[in-house]
Amino acid sequence: MPAEWEPHQATWLSWPHNEASWPGKFASIWPAYTQAIAALSRSELVHINVNDAAMEAQARDLLGAAGVHTNVQFHHFPTNDAWCRDHGAIFVVRNEAPRLAALDWNYNAWGGKYPPYDLDNALPHQMAAQLAVPCFANDMVLEGGSIDVDGQGLLLTSEQCLLNPNRNPDLDRDTIEANLRHFLGVDQIYWLAQGIVGDDTDGHIDNIARFVAPGVVVAAVEDDPHDENYAPLQENLARLRSMRDRAGKPLTILSIPMPPPIFYEDQRLPASYANFYIANTVVLLPTYGHPNDQRAAAVLQQCFPERTIVGIDATDIAWGLGAWHCLSQQVPLG
Repeated sequence: MPAEWEPHQATWLSWPHNEASWPGKFASIWPAYTQAIAALSRSELVHINVNDAAMEAQARDLLGAAGVHTNVQFHHFPTNDAWCRDHGAIFVVRNEAPRLAALDWNYNAWGGKYPPYDLDNALPHQMAAQLAVPCFANDMVLEGGSIDVDGQGLLLTSEQCLLNPNRNPDLDRDTIEANLRHFLGVDQIYWLAQGIVGDDTDGHIDNIARFVAPGVVVAAVEDDPHDENYAPLQENLARLRSMRDRAGKPLTILSIPMPPPIFYEDQRLPASYANFYIANTVVLLPTYGHPNDQRAAAVLQQCFPERTIVGIDATDIAWGLGAWHCLSQQVPLG
């Protein structure tokens, strides 16, 4: 599996249509979402799953109003929800032709939390067929947001998610690691402990720590020792600092701040700057109207000096319990 910063042929998305994911805020989702697509379409081709012709027409109208007229392709692949990182195919590159291939992991909506999810679980094969690439199925439940790779054999994940009995109760850690190694081409797996408060994915890695270069990790850190996220993020940071690469060298760890606590209807939302998405020429950064937005952008600009950091307000998006990385899936060049 290539690193996210390696060249893409496209980004793949699923159009938001499930009002139950953003109750009371659904109308505010599309403006932010179209802003993200506008930035991505300047970087690379954007594939968008829609349920039918009517949804495509609605999406085209909204995108046209936002100035997006090119570099977008629609596919009538029905979905249950919009979280393409987790329900979409994970693309890998092989040493044989065709080089690009798709992986179809089992998907159960984060431990069966949000049925139905049959349409989402069927997407990887449709995406692979659209690109005319082989698709390899695996019965193991795995969401794209639960893993992160550096493209050089290293993988980050969390115990709270991958070892959760609501995913693969019959698989132990060794079996899960063997699956990751075989299907993703990794040879070293780093386990963090748990995720942030309010994360219904049970600790997805893309909210807490991300590779930004081979052996280099950006880790979310909470500054307030009284905040609920302080202790778990400190534990993750300590684990990262103790980890070594295949040559025995420590990983390079860069800290990225957390936004202030964000609540909606008395529920704390899993807002995190770590949920950024790296495209060919831009990095989409979730922002939250706080001075830490600029601190987070500065960290990422240091990591990706040739890319434009595009901050897009994700305060309403976060009510769906995710952000830009959760909504997107890269397609490498192959």
